[in-house]
Amino acid sequence: MSKKVLITGGTGFIGSRVTDELLKRGYEVHSLVYPPFVSNKENLYQYEMDLLDSKQIDSFFKEHKFENLIHLAWYVGKGCHSSNNNIDWTISTLNLLKAFKEQGGKKFLGAGTVSEYEYKYGYLTEDLTPTNPETLYGESKNSIYKIAKVYCKQNEIEFKWPRIFNLYGQGEKEQRLMPSVINSCLKGETIKVSPCLNFQDYLHVKDTAKGIVDVFESNINGAVNICSGKPIQLREIVNKIAQYTNFKGEIQWGAIKAAFSDEVVIGNNNKLKSIGWEQKYSLDEGLEETINWWIKNKKGELTNV
Repeated sequence: MSKKVLITGGTGFIGSRVTDELLKRGYEVHSLVYPPFVSNKENLYQYEMDLLDSKQIDSFFKEHKFENLIHLAWYVGKGCHSSNNNIDWTISTLNLLKAFKEQGGKKFLGAGTVSEYEYKYGYLTEDLTPTNPETLYGESKNSIYKIAKVYCKQNEIEFKWPRIFNLYGQGEKEQRLMPSVINSCLKGETIKVSPCLNFQDYLHVKDTAKGIVDVFESNINGAVNICSGKPIQLREIVNKIAQYTNFKGEIQWGAIKAAFSDEVVIGNNNKLKSIGWEQKYSLDEGLEETINWWIKNKKGELTNV
């Protein structure tokens, strides 16, 4: 199989790490980008593209031939789990896959999500735990999974579907749990969070990216959980951040409503580990690295450093 790969979403929080991992492994990476572009890197080629424009997609694939496609792009803006934009991205993804197939595509990897699962089971295993999404985002991804799985099989395309669980790391959106708590601690502000009693599964974004590329290079097809397999209570995460930032202020538990009501959502990662993947970052190591990144990037705004 060619070491040339086409990627979408390659400038995003996850995609930028996947791109770096591919480059590190010797791939020639071609990235479809909605500007701005990232800095030039050796063996990285960027093309301006609106993935919601099917005519642009068709024209691109008629001009450029790829055997390998990693599709990570999706709408991740405000209210993304309930946004009607999910419908547009579902249609776009299927158009992309069809154009890829028609021009000789051989291997397709699409980004799945923990949100496809029925959370009430708590411990989530590929091909065993039912998929019964509670959100339009989860249903959109699950619908693509079911259609693409059959489409790829009947057209002799390798189909890989890493289901990404909760993740964190440098450059995560500031409104997310960890960046929000980190910045409140560093500014000496009162921390306002939900009760944080839920147990969830968190993985460093670099470990997530490595898992995605490991799946891409493996012989495994279908759904693969990309997760730590380890339960962590959200309250413990908040307390660890407070400890590592020497925060002495107040933590207001229950000041805001919890985003999810499910008490436990953890992934079984045995399939991922079966291909040789190993977690490199412990939660403590990942949090310290992430905190140091925020200190460096928020210097001048901080009071508690």
